[in-house]
Parts: sequence; C-alpha cells; structure tokens
Amino acid sequence: MSIDLHIHSVYSDGSQTPAEIVALAVRRRLTAISLTDHDTMAGTPGALHAGVEQGIEVLPGLEISAVHGETYLHILGYGMERDDPGLVAGLSRLQQARDERNVKIVQKIVDLGFPITLTEVQTVSRLGQTGRPHIAKVLKAHGIVKNIPAAFERFLKKGAPAYVSRFVYNAEEAIGMIKRAGGVAVLAHPIQIDPTLERLPGLLAELAVFGLDGIELYYPTQSSRVRKKIKMLAERYHLLSTGGSDYHGDVRPGSHLAGGKNVHVPSDVLETIRQRLAKLKTTAEEDSL
Repeated sequence: MSIDLHIHSVYSDGSQTPAEIVALAVRRRLTAISLTDHDTMAGTPGALHAGVEQGIEVLPGLEISAVHGETYLHILGYGMERDDPGLVAGLSRLQQARDERNVKIVQKIVDLGFPITLTEVQTVSRLGQTGRPHIAKVLKAHGIVKNIPAAFERFLKKGAPAYVSRFVYNAEEAIGMIKRAGGVAVLAHPIQIDPTLERLPGLLAELAVFGLDGIELYYPTQSSRVRKKIKMLAERYHLLSTGGSDYHGDVRPGSHLAGGKNVHVPSDVLETIRQRLAKLKTTAEEDSL
C-alpha cells in the first residue's frame, strides 16, 4: 500500500477536481493523500469532504514557492489550519502576484502578434488561481503551439519572450507561515533544486535553522541512489522523510499518482507527520499558558 502527499488539482495547475483526484486515489488503492496546490488551500474542503465520503484519509496541504539567496525552491506544508489569519493573508499576497503576472504575460504575447485574451485564460483555469499552464492551454487551443511543453519553451519559461517574474517569499518567510499555522514544512523535490546534490547539505543546514521539518525523499525522478543520500541528510538534520508523485493530471501527460512503478511512498511516512504535528500542537499550547 502507498500514500501520495504531493498532488495538484484544478485549484492551481492540475487538470482534475479534488473529488476526481480522491476517486482516482481510491481506484489506485492509496490509503491517504494530500492535495498540495500551489500557494492555495482552496481545494482542501472539497478534498476532505470527498475523502470522508470515499473512505480515504486526506491530509490538508499546499506548496509554496520561495527563494533562498539565488536558489528557487518549493516548500510543502502539511496539517495547517487553513483559516489561520497569517496564512490567509500570506497566500492572498501570492495569488495577487500571480494575477498581476498573468496580465503582463498575456500582454507580451499579444505584443508578439498572437491575439489571446485574459478572459480566455481565466475560462480555462475553471477554479482557483490562474497561472502559466492555463496560458499554455490557450496557446495550444489557438494552434500557436502543439502542446503545453512547447508553450513554455517558446513563450513562458524563464528567458523566453513572454516570461515575467513574480513576487515570492523568501524561504524563512514561507516556512514561518506554515509553522505559525500549525503545520510542518517540507522541502519539495530536492533533485530539481540541485541535481548533483552537492549544494543540498549546506541548503538543508540553513533551512533547518528556519524550522524546516522535512524533505521529500520519495519522488518519481529520485533514484534509489539519490534517495539513499537524501535519507542520510535527513537523518543528519533530524528531518522527516515524505513523498509523493507531484501529479498534475493531463497537464503532464504520462504522469500518475503514487503506487505501482511511478513512486511508492510507505504509509508510515504519514504517521511520522502526525507525530510531528501533535508535538507542534503541544508546544504551542504550552507556550500559550
């Protein structure tokens, strides 16, 4: 049996609703999942409701984009109180930054001679927040590109003619936002940050000072050799080991939820997260006395 603690829905840049993801997870015989949409928890209520109905545990989660020095990274959060005022305000600022960037990207594409509109992009996004994958879908629908990867390569990736950077928090702020909302903070897909893993020990040492709780050990593109080194580093810095598929649905053709040959995440990973969450709650209650 496997769990999957890294999944995206239509509320960020995935192609399926939370209920559809829960149903798929049940068919895949997963025992627990976490919906970790980018910079939002808007899909969490639907996922929790569907989880209760279909008999699968759903752990509240999200994925926050951040920067540490010159390094861009993603911080996964688990178990937060989604109504926490600081978290709500922090995520609202990130969503505003996405909206501002979308306007600029669409205008750049129009200036390049391709008449797409922001309304089209917002229609494609359906629910939640809108981002570059939705712009890519519009470009594909217009026949400007053949597929979503081509849209990023030609227009949307860093260095491409329609690329626009956006506001993100630094890693200390992102981790603090998660922790103050009662959650655990985990570094996502370290192999994407540092394929050689040579800089990872120093990065983890610095993030641990900010309160980082864990690191994503089980991930589709992290080989057994990579996992062995990450596990060693997790033990060195007293970090939890988590994992998931980073499933986006049709946005990334050929991707699958955890289980099978994609990636297997042991169920005891969830128990270690539960224990850390309980410890954080006890500490917070003691500090409030």
